Amino acid sequence: MNIATWLEQAGRSNPDAPAVGLGKRVAMDYATLAGRAARFAGALQTRFGLAPGDRVALVTKNCPQFLEVLWGTWWAGCACVPVNAKLHGAEIGYILERSGARICIVGDDLTDAVAAHAPAGLEALVRLGGADYARLFTDDPAPCLPVPGSDLAWLFFTSGTTGRPKGAMLTHDNLIAASYAYAAEVDPVRAGDTTLLAAPMSHGAGLYIMAHVLGRGVNVVPESGGFDPAEIFDLAAHWRNASMFAAPTMVKRMTAAGAEPDTSAFRTIIYGGAPMYVEDAVRALDRFGPCFAQIYGQGESPMTITRLSREEIGDRDHPRWRERLATAGVTYGNVDVAIADEAGRHLPPGETGEIICRGAPVMPGYWNDPQATAKTLRDGWLFTGDVGSIDAFGYLSLKDRSKDLIISGGTNIYPREVEEVLLTHPDVREVSVIGRPDPEWGEIVVAYVVGDADAATLDALCLSQIARFKRPKHYRFVDALPKNNYGKILKTRLREIDESQREDG
Repeated sequence: MNIATWLEQAGRSNPDAPAVGLGKRVAMDYATLAGRAARFAGALQTRFGLAPGDRVALVTKNCPQFLEVLWGTWWAGCACVPVNAKLHGAEIGYILERSGARICIVGDDLTDAVAAHAPAGLEALVRLGGADYARLFTDDPAPCLPVPGSDLAWLFFTSGTTGRPKGAMLTHDNLIAASYAYAAEVDPVRAGDTTLLAAPMSHGAGLYIMAHVLGRGVNVVPESGGFDPAEIFDLAAHWRNASMFAAPTMVKRMTAAGAEPDTSAFRTIIYGGAPMYVEDAVRALDRFGPCFAQIYGQGESPMTITRLSREEIGDRDHPRWRERLATAGVTYGNVDVAIADEAGRHLPPGETGEIICRGAPVMPGYWNDPQATAKTLRDGWLFTGDVGSIDAFGYLSLKDRSKDLIISGGTNIYPREVEEVLLTHPDVREVSVIGRPDPEWGEIVVAYVVGDADAATLDALCLSQIARFKRPKHYRFVDALPKNNYGKILKTRLREIDESQREDG
């Protein structure tokens, strides 16, 4: 099934319902969005000769046109390659070449940067808002092309924090399964409900678009095209019953913002993309109330591995409330999740190992990369590269990425455990713990801290809460931690910085 039939049906049944918002105004109703998607699909077929399975790249900041290109690409039976607009031109060029995209739609302010690195195989570079783009919507509308659900729909390139990004192939069936899981277990969407698209639509936030079209909701793009807490509060109060996806760093900024939001305007704030530290979650709950839900997933299983519901996060009276708040929740109904050792054997509750999953949302593989596919997909299971454990109640605790595990004196140390303790100090704003090579211990624990606390105080804090061998041997105080464009702390880069500082003495 082509997921674009969701929009086709919405355009017929709810033509006058708002589909896309820009700031506080309605940019498109469902009839308009469906009509423009159909005309864009017609242009792909007649002007460019694209066939089902061909790739269309989309490089732009968040904007209403993102939706008409995305749905129009699917309407034509083609696959969309959304690219983070914050990437360097050379990085974008790599994705364009790697994906084999025939057409690239690019934001006005990014045209020169993309053109400078466009691969030879790219047939057309079309600027959003330009005359060539406008002409794409003058062709006759095409019928929504029926394609198998197993066809490629979204080529999702990983953030590439440890090397070249890989293209996770997400099919129509994958997106449908993830959307149903979201609507059923995280945030049911009703007609008129709003999602505020403040995080990059090329990645996490964009995956919420489908469920809101299915439920006849409104996809609202901030006027700024990005994230500003005051703007988000204003938009939530205007649209009401609003949800949004936010990385933990965004939630922290909203919690710390000086403006007083109308918290009743928020239906759900979904955090994910990285674990939320318990102390940060408690502060957010104190300010916004029980409107938070957590999802854990990857580009390879979009949004859908485990989830922690609003009710669980908000139930302060539960005897294991803080314990559950520290977890990533329980398994979705349409996936299996297990913990495996290095040989792939499943481990019992309480044991720590690699998190693996299987189910309808899981990708069929990486684009043109059989070696990476074989390493990641084994015996029907997706090996996530994340380390965790599942307790006796079925709650998954994320420890760290497997590459971030510290082995000191032959003992495993999980940085997240140390970070959680350090963040309980009121003068610590951010922290990241890494392993430093050591000739005696193999690795020692080093903490990079943003804040005003001193090393002796933090050392005493650690000694009061965790085993002595887990405490940092060194503290480095910095103004900021290195992060990627999605707000994730780059531990690979932090290890490079640590090494260079040691070499410099």
